[in-house]
Amino acid sequence: MFTFATALLTALPLALGTGTPAPVGIDETAPVITRDDIVIAAPLNRVWHIQTDVENWPAWQPGVSSSVKRTPGPLRPGSSWVWSTEGLENITSTVKQVEPRRRIVWGGPAQGITAVHVWTFTQAGDGVHVHTEESWTGEPVTADTAYLQAALDASLDGWLHHLKQRAEQQPRPESDTRP
Repeated sequence: MFTFATALLTALPLALGTGTPAPVGIDETAPVITRDDIVIAAPLNRVWHIQTDVENWPAWQPGVSSSVKRTPGPLRPGSSWVWSTEGLENITSTVKQVEPRRRIVWGGPAQGITAVHVWTFTQAGDGVHVHTEESWTGEPVTADTAYLQAALDASLDGWLHHLKQRAEQQPRPESDTRP
């Protein structure tokens, strides 16, 4: 009976059409976790487009030297790209979850570090509230947690400020209308 009841309660929201996948999150047990926020005075569509146009990251993120999508079209679960940043070469990131203009989660391994990165975007009265959180696990992380914590803290802080600077610049007309 317990198994049947559990299965029924699990299936009911899906049967009623209200089931959405549970949000994918960071690894809360990871030795390195960073959370950061910023408010950007720009339209939500513009902020989303800049952040999810991964091939254009090198144009506005000084630490990103290259970024090439492996899958065409908009980012969706399973989309991946290969990029290099801050001396980490050929990182393959794969999208795990997307809610367009609201939330995107990606992650993957890079040189022994497994990362999960969550971005959320919320329209607010004063602009777009961008929240990001990332977790790192793996042998390099446990070997030098303090150094890698400081590196991730600085990286996400810099990323958010560069995103803000780019989004608040005078836009080209098409940049506010693309999803």
